[in-house]
Amino acid sequence: MKIIKPLFISFLLAGIAGVFGQSAVAYDPEDRKEQCKKPHFMEFSLKPYLSSDNIEVPAEAAFSFKLSGWTDPSTIKLTAKNQPLEFKVTSNSTFHKVTAKLPADFNGDFVRINAYAKAVLGCDDQTGWLVKVASK
Repeated sequence: MKIIKPLFISFLLAGIAGVFGQSAVAYDPEDRKEQCKKPHFMEFSLKPYLSSDNIEVPAEAAFSFKLSGWTDPSTIKLTAKNQPLEFKVTSNSTFHKVTAKLPADFNGDFVRINAYAKAVLGCDDQTGWLVKVASK
């Protein structure tokens, strides 16, 4: 009988330590990164260049793409050949639509269009599309 009481107490303390020990370790700074959804780029309107297809887009072509609704529209940046592009953002509750036009001086060139944005919670993402602009 004398052994059972200390054994019971030690199991009880081990169980309590296990419960409280896990809750103390339960917070992980990486959890914030998992909860922040990166901006999602979708529906790019121009045909990206593929060597097998050799598709060209017209000079000064207008294009658009959409960004997920959790994107902060004030953080959107758009460049082509490392030059900032003017663009317009139209927002609703589910997405942001970005519209822009290729500059006239990109005539007969390969152009990389880069897009960057941050989510409302702070994480960011970027993407890009390679297009071949037809000669005038």
